[in-house]
Amino acid sequence: MKKLMSNRESARRSRKKKQQQLDELRVQINQLKDENKVMMRKIDGVTGAFVAVNSENNVMRAQLTDLADRLRLLNNVLYVAQEVSGLVMDIPEVPDTLMEPWQLPCPVQPVTALDIDMF
Repeated sequence: MKKLMSNRESARRSRKKKQQQLDELRVQINQLKDENKVMMRKIDGVTGAFVAVNSENNVMRAQLTDLADRLRLLNNVLYVAQEVSGLVMDIPEVPDTLMEPWQLPCPVQPVTALDIDMF
């Protein structure tokens, strides 16, 4: 009888301990879900910022190409005017970097955790 009571008490403690572990795991699941939601919002924000910057960059590259073409055209007009007038004009050359904007020097800056947190 004493052994039976001891086994029942041990089983009760075991069930209680398992229930506590299960409750702790449920709490941990909820915390991880909340953290996941926060991370997903941050990722969405950073993705949106990237898309905006990338779009602006594409517009600026198109503008750069357009302006470089205009500059080349104006230089051609100046060359013709120089030939016709016989006057010597100081006509600056179009820099190669304007003709190939993808080769513009861009400083490489590492992305730090602080930069990520701002989004």
